[in-house]
Amino acid sequence: MTQSKERQQNLKLGYKKLIFEKVLFLLVVVFLTVLLSIYAISSGSSDLSFSDVLKAFLGKCDERTALIVFDIRLVRVVAAILAGIGLAIGGAAIQSLFHNPLASPFTLGISQGAAFGAAVGIIVLGGGATSSAASDSVTILHPSVVVACAFLGSMLSTIVVLALAQIKRFSPEAVVLSGVALSSLFGAATTMIQYFASDVKIAALVFWTFGDIGRATWSDVKLMAIFVILAWVYFLVNSWNYNAIASGEDIAKSLGVNVERTRFLGILVSSFITSVIVSFLGIIGFICLVAPHIARRFIGNDQRFLTIASGLVGAFLLLLSDTVARLIIKPVVLPVGAVTAFLGAPLFMYLLIRGKKV
Repeated sequence: MTQSKERQQNLKLGYKKLIFEKVLFLLVVVFLTVLLSIYAISSGSSDLSFSDVLKAFLGKCDERTALIVFDIRLVRVVAAILAGIGLAIGGAAIQSLFHNPLASPFTLGISQGAAFGAAVGIIVLGGGATSSAASDSVTILHPSVVVACAFLGSMLSTIVVLALAQIKRFSPEAVVLSGVALSSLFGAATTMIQYFASDVKIAALVFWTFGDIGRATWSDVKLMAIFVILAWVYFLVNSWNYNAIASGEDIAKSLGVNVERTRFLGILVSSFITSVIVSFLGIIGFICLVAPHIARRFIGNDQRFLTIASGLVGAFLLLLSDTVARLIIKPVVLPVGAVTAFLGAPLFMYLLIRGKKV
């Protein structure tokens, strides 16, 4: 009896230690994200001190400082955090539901579908663009048209894939392959539209596909916040079901989990939140792949913690990428999609080379 009690006590202590380490990791990521946010708000072409930022939040700054802090940098920081959370939790859910460490919402054709929708909005429906010879810049005339078309294009790909999965009872592997096929189809359609477009409109479309956190407005941020929070809550509520599916479909079904329905809704929610983010900010790659892997290395596969950790890591990574994009050769702002690829691809290769379980 004494040995049994000691073993139970050791198990409890080990479990408490494990939980403490996971919570500590989450708190560290939150702390680093807050520090990075402060640095991002105070740094840029017009550098501000910490006291200037603090005065702005207290309402004791001049009009110029308030404009820089609230209308330019703070909205960008909040948009990066929300987009990072949304992309990362979508990637974590898809990887868990498909049992595939390389799966992500983008494998369902969302990026190419969004690019096709943006091409329709810019070139066909008159979203259009103008080019200023003085600044050598391209400006989209009707961003709302482009956003709506990009969202519809990305969701069209998702709906087709899910419809095929439901009608033909595709396996997770077949769902991914059908997404790849649709990506190729949308890519070909986008190329055909570009072939008949003017140089300025082609440039506008290419610029849109780069991904740009700076194009977000406070109204965009509010919409993203609503959908990201709802998606995050949904994944947390269903974390037990995802843990059961990760143990095997037969085990999940024996525990009363409707595997097909859970997988269908998970894919739908992941694709929807990714489509919302892509339609507002453009194509931002690797966050949905890398963030869940980093979180899993520290947290493990328990979806209750992995969903939270993936979102926080995604927020930090995208904010870091956007800050690097703004500051590395300021005042020039690099495409954040390219920066996430530069930061994410080597890290992802490192995770694969290490051969750890993902």
